Amino acid sequence: MNNIRARENNIPPDPEHYDQYADETSPLLSSSRPRRPVARSEHVEWLAEMWFLTKASIPVILAYMLQNSLQTVSVLVVGRLSSEALAVAAFSYMFAMATAWLIALGGTSALDTLASSSFTASKDKGNLGVLLQRGLFVLTAFYAVVVVVWCFSEHLFRALGQPESICVQSARFLQLLAPGGLGYVWFECMKKFLQAQGIYRPGTYALLVTSPLNAVLNYLFIHTLGFGIYGAPLATGISYWLSFLLLVAYAAFVQGRECWGGLEPRKALSNPWPFAKLAFLGVVHVGTEWWAFEIVALAAGRLGTLPLAAQSVVMTADQIINTIPFGLGVAESARLGNLLGARSPRAARRSTHCAAILSVLFGSVILTVLFATRRVIGGLFNSDERVIALVADIIPYVALFQIADGLNGSCGGALRGMGRQWVGALVNSVSYYGGALPGGIYLAFHGWGLAGLWMGQCVALSLVGVLEWVIVGLSNWEDEVQRAVDRLDDDNHDANAVLSCHEDE
Repeated sequence: MNNIRARENNIPPDPEHYDQYADETSPLLSSSRPRRPVARSEHVEWLAEMWFLTKASIPVILAYMLQNSLQTVSVLVVGRLSSEALAVAAFSYMFAMATAWLIALGGTSALDTLASSSFTASKDKGNLGVLLQRGLFVLTAFYAVVVVVWCFSEHLFRALGQPESICVQSARFLQLLAPGGLGYVWFECMKKFLQAQGIYRPGTYALLVTSPLNAVLNYLFIHTLGFGIYGAPLATGISYWLSFLLLVAYAAFVQGRECWGGLEPRKALSNPWPFAKLAFLGVVHVGTEWWAFEIVALAAGRLGTLPLAAQSVVMTADQIINTIPFGLGVAESARLGNLLGARSPRAARRSTHCAAILSVLFGSVILTVLFATRRVIGGLFNSDERVIALVADIIPYVALFQIADGLNGSCGGALRGMGRQWVGALVNSVSYYGGALPGGIYLAFHGWGLAGLWMGQCVALSLVGVLEWVIVGLSNWEDEVQRAVDRLDDDNHDANAVLSCHEDE
C-alpha cells in the first residue's frame, strides 16, 4: 500500500519493495514473459532525484524573489518622496522582517514537517486540511503577539536610540501594515499546504499577478491619492491578501481541493501544542540567522555613513541571492516529509544528499558570478565611487560563504522536514552568537572595518553549513521514518481523544 501511494505522489519506492507492486489492477495470470519492474541503477536514482528537486525548487525560488520584490518596490516608490521617507520605509520593513515575517517563513516550517508526512502516510487526505487550519489558528496567535509589539514600537525605537522621525513614523507605518501582514502569514500557510501535495508553482503564479499590481497600488496610494509614506503599508497589505486569495482560488478550482475536508475548527484546535512547539522552534531556527545579520547592520551603522551605505548595498544583494538556498531548502522540506510519510528511508537519505549537492553547485555558480561582477554591483545601487569601491572589497567575503550558505539552506530544510528545528536553532546560536558575531565585531572596531564584520559572517555560515550536513548525514533514517509516523499517530490520537471528551460532555 505504501508503494502504491508512493507512485501516486511521484515518490520512488525502495528497490527491495518492487515485488509488492501488484495491486487490484494486475492480471491474475502471468503472460509468457514475466513483467517485473526493473530497479534503476543507483546513479540514475540520484540524478532523477536531483532533477526532481531542481524542478521543484525553481518555482519556490521565483516565488520568494517576487515576495521580496513587493516591499523592495514599495521602498523605491516611497524613496521618491524624500530621503527621510526612504529611511522610515526601509527601517519599518527591516523590523517587520525580523519579527512578523519570521512567523510566516519560520513558523510555517511546522507544516513542512507535519503536512508533507501526513499527505503520504495518512489514508484520510482531509487531515492535511485540518493541519492547514491548525496552522492558521496557531500562527495567527503568534502574529497577534507581534502586533502588540508593533503597537508600542514607538517607545521601543526611542529606547533603542533611533531618530525621532523613525520612532514616530515607523511606529505608525507598522500599525498600518499589521492587517496586511496577516495576509502574508496566511499566504505562506497556503503555499505549504499545496507544496505538501507536491504542487509548487501556484505561489509563483499568484505573485506574477500581484507583484506588478503592488507597484501600481503603491504609486496610486503614495503619489496620486496623496497618502504619502503611509500609502505603502496599505498597498503592500492589499497585495499580500490578494496573493492569499489567489492561492485559495487555485486550490478550490484547479488543484489541491482533494485534501480539504471542510471547516473543522474544533478538530484543528483540539491538539495545537505539538504544532505550536515546532512552529516556535522554526521561528528560532530562521530567526537566529536573520537576527545575526540585523546585528551586523546595526554594527555597520556605528562604523560611519560610508560603511553603512556599502552594507545596505551588500545586504540588498544578499537578500536576493539568499532566496536560492532558502527556496531549495523549502522544496527539500516538503519532499523529505513526503518520503518519510511514505516510509522510504533510502529515498529520504538520497534526497537530503542530493539537495546538499545541488546547493553546492548553485553556490559555486553564485560565487563565480559575484567575483566576476564585484566591481559592478555597487554601481547598480549607488553612484558614489567610494561606496562602489568598498562594496567591491566586501563582495569577496560574501562570495566565499555562498557554498556554505547553500548547505545551510538545503540541510536546514532537511532538518525542518525531519521535525528537528531545534537542532538548526542550536547550531545557528552556537555558530553566530558563540563566536562569529563577537569576533567579527571585534575585528570591525580594531582595524578591519566592514570587512571584519563580513569575515565573522563567513566563519559562522561555514560552521553552520558543515555541521548541519554532518548532522543530517549521520541520521538514522529508519528511526526518522518511525518518528514521522509516531508524530502523526500521536497527533491523530490526541485529537480524537479531545473530540471524544467533547462529545461525551
